[in-house]
Amino acid sequence: MAVIAVCREHAPGETRVAAVPETVRKLSAAGFSVVVESGAGTAATYPDADYQAAGATIAKSAKDAVAKADILFKVRGPSPEESAALKPGTLVVALLNPHQDKATLAALNKAKATAFAMEFVPRITRAQVMDALSSQANLAGYRAVIEGAEAYGKAMPMMMTAAGTVAAAKVFVMGVGVAGLQAIATARRLGAVVTATDVRPATKEQVESLGAKFLAVEDEEFKNAQTAGGYAKEMSAEYQAKQAELVSSHIAKQDIVITTALIPGRPAPRLVTAAQVASMKPGSVIVDLAVEQGGNVEGAKLGEVAETANGVKILGRPNLPGRIAADASALYARNLLAFAGLLLDKEGKLAPDYEDEILKAALVTRDGGTVHPQLQG
Repeated sequence: MAVIAVCREHAPGETRVAAVPETVRKLSAAGFSVVVESGAGTAATYPDADYQAAGATIAKSAKDAVAKADILFKVRGPSPEESAALKPGTLVVALLNPHQDKATLAALNKAKATAFAMEFVPRITRAQVMDALSSQANLAGYRAVIEGAEAYGKAMPMMMTAAGTVAAAKVFVMGVGVAGLQAIATARRLGAVVTATDVRPATKEQVESLGAKFLAVEDEEFKNAQTAGGYAKEMSAEYQAKQAELVSSHIAKQDIVITTALIPGRPAPRLVTAAQVASMKPGSVIVDLAVEQGGNVEGAKLGEVAETANGVKILGRPNLPGRIAADASALYARNLLAFAGLLLDKEGKLAPDYEDEILKAALVTRDGGTVHPQLQG
């Protein structure tokens, strides 16, 4: 019986956990033995007793949890101590941040661990249930609107009262991936007037289907601005200048701006300049979801709320899914549950098929070396 270990997260501010009682129960039914480090789910409101009731064994420490593990489930990459405690060949499945976190990959290679990065799960139909980037981005988009509305300090919907009318807040979403679409939907539910922009032409219909207005320079480059995998391409300086000119006058009229643009393996593109921030009204709010990868907004500071001279707040809060830890953990745990099914053969024994297109795409380290083509050199 293959043993799965689930350990507490050690990254600052990380409140999520890689398994919840629901998935522990299903993993046990699928033939896995699950060991959970004591306190692993506490920050996400999942106590040890619930894991025990679901069939997990509780370990006193991470070292105890991973000692006999065949598989380690994590939200973020394992700590150096966790990596050092792994037995050779242990399968590690996590959001490894492989483009930036080279130290974790080095530690995994030293331990001769076989590591899969959930970020690299391909966007194909059979892998949708394993798409951790989407499950977490969905919640990040929702939370961005909640954070922005709280910082804005005024009502979101239009209200007609005997004392007069309160105008609806104007929300502008920049970047219409999973997070952006959820931000649009949430802002609309709260009664805001919503506009959105993205470099990918396919998003226009999606934006309009949610009741928002689409804003973009729709030239030839715009029409070819999406990769086969569904990600945004990095746009030319010329296009970025035209788009900036279009949105500058628009930003000046907005109450809340939410930026969500990320390009895998690259620093976040700059979408909002200091001049555009300076054009906004006092009390306006910008929420930068890309702040952990350098930020879309000039002046955004990781982990801080930066207030400009003209009274605009720029929210640089990291890990927004972690601010809804119970739901974020549940969705991520289901992603891992689905991924775990690929690690077993038809007889239920641990035997990953490394030629499977999903495992092949997600594999980053094996036999002491980094094997993913995007990470070579």
